[in-house]
Amino acid sequence: MKQITVLIAEDHTLVREGLRKMLSSEKDLLVAGEAQDGRLAVSMARKLQPDVILMDIAMPLLNGLEASRQILKARPTQRILILSAHCDDAYLQSAVEAGASGFLLKQSSTHELCDAIRTVDQGKTVFSSTVARRLEHLYPRKSSRDGSVTKTAVKLTSREMETLQLIAEGKANKEIASDLGIGIKTVEKHREHLMKKLNLRDTAGIIESSVQLTVV
Repeated sequence: MKQITVLIAEDHTLVREGLRKMLSSEKDLLVAGEAQDGRLAVSMARKLQPDVILMDIAMPLLNGLEASRQILKARPTQRILILSAHCDDAYLQSAVEAGASGFLLKQSSTHELCDAIRTVDQGKTVFSSTVARRLEHLYPRKSSRDGSVTKTAVKLTSREMETLQLIAEGKANKEIASDLGIGIKTVEKHREHLMKKLNLRDTAGIIESSVQLTVV
């Protein structure tokens, strides 16, 4: 029997431990590692190259969606299954556009989760029924030709996305520079680019946009 290696990316210790225990009870699923933040998830994905990554969205340092983008950019064949407590349109659209292979709600049963991991490992996509219904309505609206452009259509670089999240967390330029390992002037330049791309005038607008763009 083939064992499917799984990397768990989840910032809450109790949830992470519960997921590990749950998956370890399945003979064909092997927990290869655990990451408590998005940046560590990117690093561990590169090192371990698991079959499937079970990815939470709201995590410190780097949210799960941006972590997924970075992982898939480096390894396009990586299978990522989003596991979230929320399924509003911004979360779903960002997950699909990030390249996730599936999206399950944390209310899902053990059976549903384990089967979903096996499904995405086979190269297929899987969405919980609630998520699938929302996606059916989401994409027709997205593809409408009424000329409207949603904020999620704005293209940001990975570094701008990281800066955006840290600004939303209330961090000052000096803290952001330290977290990202860049100079303060570079942070200021990223802020300037964000204001211009998002057509904003102040930091409050950046923080509001972070909810729609990075889904922290």
